[in-house]
Amino acid sequence: MERPRAPWAADPRASRGRLMSEPTSPTRTEFQRDRDRVLHSTAFRRLKHKTQVFVYHEGDHYRTRLTHTLEVAQIARSIARALGLDEDLAETVALAHDIGHPPFGHVGERTLDALMARYGGFDHNAQTLRVLTRLERRYAAFDGLNLTFEALEGVVKHNGPLVDGAGRSTGRYAGAALPAPIVEGAARSGIALTGHATAEAQAAAIADDIAYDAHDIDDGLRAGLFALDDLADAPLLAAILDEVRGRYPGLDADRAGHEVVRRVITRLVEDAISEGARRIDAQAPDSADDVRAAPDAMIAFSDGMAEAERGVKRLLTARMYRHAEVDRVMADAAVVVRDLFGRYFADLDAIPADWARDAGRRSEAAHARAVADFIAGMTDRYALTEHRRLFDATPELR
Repeated sequence: MERPRAPWAADPRASRGRLMSEPTSPTRTEFQRDRDRVLHSTAFRRLKHKTQVFVYHEGDHYRTRLTHTLEVAQIARSIARALGLDEDLAETVALAHDIGHPPFGHVGERTLDALMARYGGFDHNAQTLRVLTRLERRYAAFDGLNLTFEALEGVVKHNGPLVDGAGRSTGRYAGAALPAPIVEGAARSGIALTGHATAEAQAAAIADDIAYDAHDIDDGLRAGLFALDDLADAPLLAAILDEVRGRYPGLDADRAGHEVVRRVITRLVEDAISEGARRIDAQAPDSADDVRAAPDAMIAFSDGMAEAERGVKRLLTARMYRHAEVDRVMADAAVVVRDLFGRYFADLDAIPADWARDAGRRSEAAHARAVADFIAGMTDRYALTEHRRLFDATPELR
């Protein structure tokens, strides 16, 4: 059931604005304009040929960063609609959240991070902020997409606060320094590193988890990395599989797998909505700022579902992400990234001038960051094409 806009929702009419002031649109809200700018960006289109788990040519039916992103956006809109949030802002954060990912999925990120260790490291969330505020060059008046404060805040903090009240890094950055592009970008945009983002950003974050779980089950089954019976290792999946087999005895494995995935999405979305409604009722926020200041996230799984969802991730980690075949292909992908970085770092003239211009021969760190920006913007297939151009032998990644 759709709710009217809730008082705790972000309101595009009360947006804190953009870094570069622009006239308002007579036909679209500020958050709708944000969404449209992300959809029309070059970086968004590149997601079509960036790896989720399988490299781009493994098969037409496996997820890419683009199909994953679209699934996240759909789930985020559903959650936002049910809780009276602004669907356009939730969709914007969902569509933008993976734009900073390099080619070859998480192994590409880990490899670039190691190569950039002396120069501030590499982090896909930080790179997303760089793309949105600097690296997209489509507009005459500014670099980046000039998104609203709320959209940028949502991308930077969709997974929660970045530092605690004592100024210590928290969440995924606990025990480490925050990436410099996040610190610099947040300061430039006026984004506090403490506190939560809006409920819309939180909806996008939990939608990311739901989409990951569901489509990686689907892709893992399709690839033969595990069988339908192996799902019994996760209690949530075991219960759903029993439901499906009880309701449809004799159903073939492919359709049974799809039915399991469909029910996983439904179960997780419904739990996130009901738990979100419970937390909102308990906290009684009167504004989006109340959501930001709350001690805990407003949009989350219930305790029982959170544990069940962790069980799904444990199964996928053991059966899929650490599968010997996936590890073998990803090790070859890491070689491609390392080779490209080494060649470009040795000769910045080997990359296009519009990417090299930021380095400007000012410093070794700027030089390295220009190389990382160029590689991070590559699709899987462009990275392989470049490697074939520059080297005598290129891994097949099959």
